[in-house]
Amino acid sequence: MITLTDTPRPWLKHYGPVKPELEYPEYTLYGGLKEAADHYPDNTAYKFLGKSVRYRTLISDVERFASALHKKGVRKGDSVLICLPNSPQALHAFYGASRIGAVAVMVHPLSAPNELAFYLKNSCSRIAVTLDAFAGNFIKIKDETPLETLVVTSVKDGMGTVGSLAFSLTTGRKVPPLPNSDKIVKWKDFLAGSGDGELPDPDSSHEDPAVILYSGGTTGTPKGVLLSSANFNATMTQTIEMSELYQRENVKVLSAMPMFHGFGLCIGVHLFLCQGGTCILVPRFTPDSYAKLLVRGRPNFIAAVPTLFEHMVRNNCLKKADLSSLVGVFVGGDVLSPGLRDRTDAFLRERKCSADLREGYGLTECVTASCLTPKGGQRRGSIGIPFPDTYYKIVNIGTTETAEYGTDGEICISGPSVMIGYVDEPEENEKTLRLHDDGRNWLHTGDIGMMDEDGYVYFRQRLKRMIISSGYNVYPSHIEDILNRHPAVESSCVIGVPDAIRSQRVKAFLVLRPGAGGRDAVLRSVKAHCRENISVYAVPKEFELLDEMPKTKVGKIAFTVLEDMEIERMSRRSDIPDPVPLAAVCSENTGL
Repeated sequence: MITLTDTPRPWLKHYGPVKPELEYPEYTLYGGLKEAADHYPDNTAYKFLGKSVRYRTLISDVERFASALHKKGVRKGDSVLICLPNSPQALHAFYGASRIGAVAVMVHPLSAPNELAFYLKNSCSRIAVTLDAFAGNFIKIKDETPLETLVVTSVKDGMGTVGSLAFSLTTGRKVPPLPNSDKIVKWKDFLAGSGDGELPDPDSSHEDPAVILYSGGTTGTPKGVLLSSANFNATMTQTIEMSELYQRENVKVLSAMPMFHGFGLCIGVHLFLCQGGTCILVPRFTPDSYAKLLVRGRPNFIAAVPTLFEHMVRNNCLKKADLSSLVGVFVGGDVLSPGLRDRTDAFLRERKCSADLREGYGLTECVTASCLTPKGGQRRGSIGIPFPDTYYKIVNIGTTETAEYGTDGEICISGPSVMIGYVDEPEENEKTLRLHDDGRNWLHTGDIGMMDEDGYVYFRQRLKRMIISSGYNVYPSHIEDILNRHPAVESSCVIGVPDAIRSQRVKAFLVLRPGAGGRDAVLRSVKAHCRENISVYAVPKEFELLDEMPKTKVGKIAFTVLEDMEIERMSRRSDIPDPVPLAAVCSENTGL
């Protein structure tokens, strides 16, 4: 029998008023919303395209959708696939599924037909909910999947009368009509069949499976991450404690991060709805629409990926904006360059915002954030310190042995937000969720990082992104950070290209800022900047300018697209020899 031993937590000395151990609610996702609705029935739960809805109405709408699901035969443990933008219908479906103990499967509305087929089969979903604009992709694959009922809604179903009419006369006219099929039912017709009978009392536990989110789409076949209500409750409670979020009543959050993403679903929606706050739902992000909502909606909290902050600081609509309503500004989901952090902090200060930009780190396998920069305790390059009841350690790559402080290794996490496991992936679960000698179960993140002696964590990059060039480990995110500090560089992406001598050579793709200057002069300056700041073996051997970076569906730079592009280019060249095996170049010591 393995005995649980104490795991060092050097970060606790930086907690200040934050409690290191917390108590967690034992309700389901629906139970958290119901408790808020009972306490704050007249508070505004959400705003959507000019329409405001109170908690008493939201919980009634959720109950109605749950009743329709139940009448359709959905029971505890069944899966309901939800393919919607941030909208009232997404809230109804998400919490409605939880009401009857079903599992909400959250996927991107712009998923391709083959991706949707995979999600439906992997989650065994017989019912799916989507927007009419995206229904065509489901229709293409409906007969080759478990899908029995496709509930189709429209943006106007969640709008007020005036907004609905305006939508029908403009954007709504572009949506193609639905074909006749016994598998397709319109939103209002589905709800009309909910019946008048009362739903049975929920018999679900907070530890039961509640949500499936998909992860790994940028590095290979997506994997279904199975999460419980307890996982969400833990993340919610820890975030509130760590962020000191609730120091005022009737708080508002700008819910721009999508609900198919753990960050957007838990931090941008569920957390605030369980506290009686108001979610300003953003169904479709554009820099201008986001800027207008910042000014008009006057939210108290915003949480976003670095790309959104880059748009924000350069948006003309915000030149004279008053952002004094903001008391919490959080960033995560991708690497934040020090340069963007500095620009964002300056931008906020100039617009009367007293909040610092606080960077967090997490992954879908633990819902979202599990590490955050402490208030007033920023350290350059650090992603912060672990949440309460959450343990972090760095292990030597490929082992379970704890690495020395200040040494790079794989980031491992243990705590109440760690997933139940991957759906139907026993081998991946065995590799990812591992019992260590200290008696704790640890999530091996596949991310390279370092912890200093004070417990501050520093993210390097994904383990799979590491480039091995002439036997040296090269970390693309480190080089990208340095490239992004150059005044002419707007964004960068570094990849490894197969090389006969070095195994891999380093190549950098750049997007330059408007008015950066002549191409040749800029590249000379960038190369000189690299030579001054990067070890000689890691300096990019090639540079390529792009008009824009390819992006994933959540706004991250899609480095795999650039890797595939390079492989395709090389396949068309017959003069490229096969790469030399790594063992043949490990003895090199020139690094060139």
